[in-house]
Formats: sequence, structure tokens, C-alpha cells
Amino acid sequence: MTDSPRFHSFLYLASCGVLRRRATGASAFSLALLMSVAAGLSVSPNGVMAQAARSTPRSADYIVAVVNQELVTNAELEQRITRIRDEATRNKTQLPPGNELRKQVLDALIDERVQVTNARESGQRLDDSELDRAVANVAVQNQMTLPQLRERLRAQGLDYAAFRNNVRDQMMMERVREREVMKIIRISEADVDALLDKRRAEAGSSAEYNIAQILVTVPDGASVSETTERLAKAQAALARVKGGEAFETVARDVSEDGNKAKGGVIGMRPADRLPDVFVDVVKTMKPGEISPTLLRTGAGFHVLQLLEKREPSAFTYQQTRARHILLRVSPQLTQEAASSRLAGFKRQIEGGKSFEQIARDNSEDGSAPQGGELGWTSPGQLVPEFEEAMNALALNGISDPVITRFGVHLIQVEERRQATLDTKQQREQARNILREQKFDDAYAEWIRDLRARAYIEMREPPL
Repeated sequence: MTDSPRFHSFLYLASCGVLRRRATGASAFSLALLMSVAAGLSVSPNGVMAQAARSTPRSADYIVAVVNQELVTNAELEQRITRIRDEATRNKTQLPPGNELRKQVLDALIDERVQVTNARESGQRLDDSELDRAVANVAVQNQMTLPQLRERLRAQGLDYAAFRNNVRDQMMMERVREREVMKIIRISEADVDALLDKRRAEAGSSAEYNIAQILVTVPDGASVSETTERLAKAQAALARVKGGEAFETVARDVSEDGNKAKGGVIGMRPADRLPDVFVDVVKTMKPGEISPTLLRTGAGFHVLQLLEKREPSAFTYQQTRARHILLRVSPQLTQEAASSRLAGFKRQIEGGKSFEQIARDNSEDGSAPQGGELGWTSPGQLVPEFEEAMNALALNGISDPVITRFGVHLIQVEERRQATLDTKQQREQARNILREQKFDDAYAEWIRDLRARAYIEMREPPL
């Protein structure tokens, strides 16, 4: 494994438990990993998260780096390394040798500290309601209530306020990172055109065609008079077809290939299994059309008819038809109570009760009379938390309770289908693809700049 920006990013995300979703900006938090991050953290009097070791490091611990006003301790470094090794063992992932892994994890921690301080200084703010939802999602994703989360943190010797502030820092850091890295990325209209042309070419090469032909052969070494005679026969066949006679009738009567008994039908074949000269002719034709002129090949003269075309679009996207049950949070119904109630609904549905009926009876959404039916939705239409949970479900799958700004949901996916983008959507999708392709390089450039402007002091272990 190389010392690359992508791997540093992986180490950072793995170690702090944040899964970055560039398209939506949504984050998913792993409790175990966040607890790993929160270990050893405290809250300073002004509410800013700080290392507990800053003022009085434990005798078994020491400072390995100072980043602006933040400290990185050996205990934290070792904890991250242990977490990453545990993850690698579970996922059967190979890691670098010990010294190299330690260096990469330390670099990732420094990157994190640089980003955290930059996010705080940027003026980025996070509403308490957003933070509350994020912390509640940590609990829900780990199948526990908020009181249970607090108790778990307490049992681990972790301060809840520090944990909550750490979640705030991670969310602010992610938002600033997305905003600043996107400023670096430059995409021209020529870049978009080039990608669209490439995708069209790739899609065209995988097209399938069902073609019928009338073949009038020309023997090798045929004389001019014989070739002229064969040409006249092919032209007569083309005239009969253009005159309205059924193609298959003329093929059975005239064609000299092995498919004449089937009316000249060759059958559905991918483009790469057809002669290029055939594809060049039929790719612009519509099903049912006859080639306007004869086609000459080494075999002879051909009259072609396109029967069917399966041409996958280079620009498709997935639409989902889903239904949901929504319980709105209120002073009378807390998030924990709503989640617990929806978890009970899920058990009832898995036991055979109708999702549709439970939605009609209980959902607090305008879709309730339709059994929670949301109809067909496209990417970006729904709030990120809902869409992420929905996309993770198999057909007919039912989610665990999902918290959004609207309340708590239970989601079921009914169908999925592919739809084609219009021209404007194609260009926007191409821009998104190009942004993704350029993101890692832009992120590495941004981090290099942040580190160059940061105060970073490496410390040697105490004697």
C-alpha cells in the first residue's frame, strides 16, 4: 500500500468514523470509531474540544505532535493504529509495515487537526438542531436510545459533552473541506464535451442489433458481366422490398445465405459480433427501416433491414419507488419514542402485517392515505439521510428508523428502474463525474496548503 492522498483520506475516515458523501454532504457515524476518537478528550472552559493530556499528560503517555493549538498524543496514535488493524483484520485488508503504518496514521491525525482548526477559524457554524439529529443518528445506527448512548459513553469513561463537540467538529470540518476543495476544481466545457463523447462511444460499442438480410453472393474472381448480373439481381430484390413486398418473402425467394429459411433474420447480436460495415449502416436506422442502398462486401451484395435495436444509454440513472411511515417529533413524542414505535411497526410488518395499512393508520405525512406511497423519485429529490437509507435497501426491504429534519421514518423500497437523463442533466452528471475524478488531487493540494500555513511541531518520545 502506498503513501497516497487516497490512503491518507481512508485512514482519516476510518479512524474518526466519518463516511464522506460528496454528493449529499451527509455523514454516517460509527459509534465504536467515534468513541475511539473521543477517548482522552475533554472540554475546555470555552466549550472548545481539547486533549485531556494538554495540561497534564498521563505518565504513560506523551505528546507526539503539536498542530496549531492542538495536541496529538501517543495514546491517541496507538488507539487509532489498533482500531485500523482491527478493521483490517475483519475486512482481510493488507496494511503497510508497522513503522510505515504509524507514520501514515500520524500524518492522518495531523491532517485532522489542521482541518479542525481551519474549520473553527472559518466561521462555519452548525445549528444545535442539526447536531442533535447527528448525535441521535449515532444512537439509532447503533440500535440504542440517547440515554443508552450516554450510558455507553459513561461506561467507557468518556464525557458526553466532549463526544457531542467532537461530532460537531467532524461535521464542520467535512463541510469546510467540501466547500474549499470544490473551489480548487476547475472543469471546462471542453472537459464536459470530451467525457460525453467518450461515454457515447462506450455505450455505442455495447449496442445490440437484430438484423435481417438479403444476400446475393458474388463468387471470388467473378467476371465483370457476372458481377453486373448479380448486382441487377440484388437491385431487383431491393426494389421489391421498397415497393412494399414483405422482406421475409423476398429473402426466402432471393437470398443466398444460411438464414433465408428464417426470412433472412440473423438474430440479436452485440455490435462487436457484427461486421463493422453492417453496424455503420444500421446504427443510424430505426427499427423496421430498410437500408436505402445496397451494401457491397467481399461476400456480395446485401439488402439490410433493422428489426430491433438495444442501445444502452450512456446517461441513465436509477429511480426508486418507495413508501414510508413518518412520525413527527414533538414535546409529546421524542425521537427515542418515535424510533421505538417505528421499530415496533417494523416487527409487525416482518410478522405479516401490511406496511400500507400501518402507514394509513399511523403516518403523519400527506402520503398516509396512499399507504405512505411516495411515487417514483430521482436522486437528489429527497433529503440526504432518507435517500441514503433508501438506496441501501434491497427490493421490498424495510429500513430501521431513519431520522431526518422532518421526523423519524420507516422506509420500504417497492421498485427500481432506469431512466434517461435529458441534455442538461447529462452535462451536470458529467461535471459531477469529473469533480469526483479530480477530488483526490484537489484534496491533496488543499491539505498541502493547510499544512504549509499551520504550525506543526513533531515531538520525540521522552527519555
